[in-house]
Amino acid sequence: MNQANIIEDIILAVKNYFIGLSAPEQYSMIIIIGSAFLFIFLERIFPYNKGQRIFREGFFDDLALYSIAQSYILGIIIFSYIITTIDNTTGLSRLHLFTNVPIWIQLVFFTITHDLYIYWMHRWQHKNKFLWRIHEAHHSPKKVDWLSGSRSHAIEILINQTVEFLPIILLGSPVEVVAYKAAISAVWGMYIHSNLNINSGKLQKIINGPEMHRWHHSTGKGRNRNFATKFAIWDWMFDTAYLPGYKSEEYGLKTYFPPHYLMQTFYAFRRFKKRTSRELSNERT
Repeated sequence: MNQANIIEDIILAVKNYFIGLSAPEQYSMIIIIGSAFLFIFLERIFPYNKGQRIFREGFFDDLALYSIAQSYILGIIIFSYIITTIDNTTGLSRLHLFTNVPIWIQLVFFTITHDLYIYWMHRWQHKNKFLWRIHEAHHSPKKVDWLSGSRSHAIEILINQTVEFLPIILLGSPVEVVAYKAAISAVWGMYIHSNLNINSGKLQKIINGPEMHRWHHSTGKGRNRNFATKFAIWDWMFDTAYLPGYKSEEYGLKTYFPPHYLMQTFYAFRRFKKRTSRELSNERT
């Protein structure tokens, strides 16, 4: 089989997958893909950190393995097995509790409640040594951009996306809510990690963006601050906000982290070693 045939087979597989989606799921995918190209374009024009390359270290792992392959496989596990099993056991979705609630109200409700959960879960991940093991992959990119936020350990995704979509299914929400909530999470994730030089002023007190979240991925003081994803108000409300008057320049982990997807996935299961109080202090500050 030559290269042309392989490309044709890939295109056909993608086409068949897209056709098999419901209309809301197709719209969601179009929004996500279109947003990705938009962020690539805007990062070239209004960069937060100048000179950052599109095809940075780890780009293809983040795109092909984390964003596409892992997301596809975990999506099947989460929706077809975990959520379906829980729903079949409880039968809650058959009560149709949210079925007749306007879709926009459901999206607002689920976006706010899930974001509050993520804030506290995120804080816990930075404090608990076991949860940090499945979160550190997300902090490993040395260059932060629209794609780097996709780098998350499979176990972290299983936990957070199950919590995100399980209530939506159990409450009997239509497919539109699932699809559009997924698009909101994906696009907002691209936005807060994007290499965009944005000054949103007082709006940053409410809506989260790259101004604050890029500091969370820095190697400095902000790495254990700014836990919010969509709504910065949680950080300001619970005194974890950090927004100095200058830009962060260095990102990633202070400790070793392996390259490439498989090694990064298995690295979370390494044995714990005893650390000195100085090492713990350096890692958590």
